Amino acid sequence: MNFLTVLSAPISLLVAILIASLHLLHPALNFLPWKNLQPSSIQLKADLIIINGVIFTSDESLPFAPSMAVANGRVLRIGNNSFVQEVAGHGTQVLDLEGKVVLPGFIDSHVHFIAGGLQMMQVGLRGVNKKEEVIRRIKAAAESAKPGSWILGGGWNNDQWGGDLPAAYWIDDITPNNPVWLSRMDGHMGWANSVTLRLAGITNSTESPKGGTIVRSADGEPTGLLVDSAMTLVVSRIPERTIDDRREALQKASNLALTNGVTTVVDMGRYFPGVSAELPWEDFTDVYQWTDAMSKMKVRVCLFFPMETWPRLADLVNKMGRALSQWVYFGGVKAFSDGSLGSNSALFYEPYEDEPDNYGLQLAELDTLLNMTLESDLSGLQIAIHAIGDKANDLILDLHSSVASTNGIRDRRFRIEHAQHLAPGSPQRFGKEGVIASVQPDHLLDDADFVPKKLGKDRAERETYLFKSLLDSNALVALGSDWPVADMNPLSGINSAMKRKPPNWKDAWIPSECISLEEAIKGYTISAARASFIDNALGSLSIGKLADFVILSTDSWKDFAETASASIEATYVSGVKAYPRNSP
Repeated sequence: MNFLTVLSAPISLLVAILIASLHLLHPALNFLPWKNLQPSSIQLKADLIIINGVIFTSDESLPFAPSMAVANGRVLRIGNNSFVQEVAGHGTQVLDLEGKVVLPGFIDSHVHFIAGGLQMMQVGLRGVNKKEEVIRRIKAAAESAKPGSWILGGGWNNDQWGGDLPAAYWIDDITPNNPVWLSRMDGHMGWANSVTLRLAGITNSTESPKGGTIVRSADGEPTGLLVDSAMTLVVSRIPERTIDDRREALQKASNLALTNGVTTVVDMGRYFPGVSAELPWEDFTDVYQWTDAMSKMKVRVCLFFPMETWPRLADLVNKMGRALSQWVYFGGVKAFSDGSLGSNSALFYEPYEDEPDNYGLQLAELDTLLNMTLESDLSGLQIAIHAIGDKANDLILDLHSSVASTNGIRDRRFRIEHAQHLAPGSPQRFGKEGVIASVQPDHLLDDADFVPKKLGKDRAERETYLFKSLLDSNALVALGSDWPVADMNPLSGINSAMKRKPPNWKDAWIPSECISLEEAIKGYTISAARASFIDNALGSLSIGKLADFVILSTDSWKDFAETASASIEATYVSGVKAYPRNSP
């Protein structure tokens, strides 16, 4: 492997000084915490030096290097061993990597961070592939619950136990004294017992709300399943989790993130169809702001808020800038255009194979969504809109075109979250129009077996998870997990994006859409950073940027590129080891 070794001290000083002065030259960069980049700090000695590694930087100007120096939490130098060791001083820690691979800290581009942390404290059903085990776990929770208290949880996926949708009668006998609410893995469907239905006043005469469905049996009785906006009939009855619970959830989520090499997350909040738009704001003030003030943040977060609350975020950004600190960044606003494939509520041009009269749900009136988007965009906020079905994606691409035409050209970095099923020609529109595709590779592991049943084999293979087509169209593709819908594990996501091989499959699913190792890593690093306007501080191991990085178990880049297999050996945030905590 050829490492670039031509960097000299004078050049590195000029680069660092130039970076340090950017915030003076460009007002848009003022929100970033640049205090450690002033020219007076250039002569700092390193706090940490790592040598003899294979460091993939995600920086095109120096893709690989064997050594890196960190000072005051930022990259001080990067290059060959002798060049970097020039900044060693008394007290500098030197770590010999012995050939191990190092990557920038992973950025998960789409999570529901506190919701996931709370789910870790509830009945966990993710990955359960037997109906009997689902019922056993709910029964165990009921046996330890006080009468009248809610039994909450989620993560179930009916496709994993054969496809049968759950119903209230499955659990009524074991939960006679407790209301139960269990969200499907995608967050677009919930399962209630009969106690909950009575509490919510849901009967055979209750009409489904706009943008949602009360699932009914053949005789018109509610089955216990609610889809999208219908979920508010139950969710509005559930007591709010305490501040202490939500703060604990943040810590649990952060520890899990660090274990998997995630140093930054883009948090889309506890905001789903049918859920109060106030929840992300309560989490910001009660949890993130408090935790940051107490210096207890472990992972960096970029926060998105419900689009209907855009004036509040615009006012906050005007008063505080784009970042609260090096830990808390303000991203933008999010809205929904459709539901999910698993709940048969993603919006398509053609009907579902298993429901010939169902084309999915359009969750927002287009005129209302367009007006909110125009106003949010005009205020300078970044826009992210959920779209899964092919028709939903085209509607949002059209909406972006209208916004760009009306409000004018600017660096808006408009995002479509999921971009899961794309009609012919749509990937090219992402690249041509500069729309970001925020996608989740591990979803294909869950979807591969059942998508053809819902869409038909030809349609499924023509338009599902078109990562390579998007990249070939010069679209910016940011990778994430949608945790807790899927595991927050970028190394698994990298493997899925490269191999596209679901469990028990011999061959790749749509092999033409496999991407390379470097493309996948960039999707979790520099591309993810650019997709959230945080690439001036994060996303690559470049001079002046925050020194977030991970050390992998592998010592062969060639093997890593071929197998896409490795584990996290250590995670560093601002040059300090954050995982594992009990080792030097």
